[in-house]
Amino acid sequence: MRPALVPVAVACATLALGGCITSSSRHPGRVETTSQAERDSVTGAVSAPLRDFNLLRTKIPSVLLEAMADPYYRPGGRLTCSDIVAMVVPLDIALGPDLDAPPPAKEGLTQRGRGATLSAVAGATAGVIPFHSWIRKLTGAEQHDDYVQSAIKAGSVRRAYLKGLGEAKGCPPPATPSHLTTGKPVIDQSLRPRYPTHLPVARGPDGGTPPVDPPQ
Repeated sequence: MRPALVPVAVACATLALGGCITSSSRHPGRVETTSQAERDSVTGAVSAPLRDFNLLRTKIPSVLLEAMADPYYRPGGRLTCSDIVAMVVPLDIALGPDLDAPPPAKEGLTQRGRGATLSAVAGATAGVIPFHSWIRKLTGAEQHDDYVQSAIKAGSVRRAYLKGLGEAKGCPPPATPSHLTTGKPVIDQSLRPRYPTHLPVARGPDGGTPPVDPPQ
């Protein structure tokens, strides 16, 4: 067996024992895109070919599937803050921290190196598959990735909508935005680059612009 195929064989054996749907190993219950799954662990990295063949797929939590059906669904009856919290918390588990949460600590050099290494492993294992992009289209892997992205988008909209209902009722977080990032400066896109965008104009001996040679 070729050395490059050994991790794939190990992943196939794991698949046969564990099924064909996976979730995050570091954050159980959280949905992951393909690139996130490949950077999550060694198993995720060496399983890249199985994802390309759509034999291994990311599990989409049911709360996100419900959000895809109608992200703006308003529950009937008289909502309480506790009711809203009960609907927001499962979305937090499935999606991870919301935009109003404090920014996470920056990854250290070791963590960044780990992610880069796992991405390289995933690229190497997927590289043994000829016509990689066409395989993903034909097997439905690319379509499933789009489905995961749609689920994440719908869940994010649903969470924002519920927090809006909570804020209208005067509920405390997590039933309403935390507003911890209020007052954060907006990125100024008018900043000039730190490197020159135009080369200085060449000057002749007398200080004028040197003549341009005619085209040959």
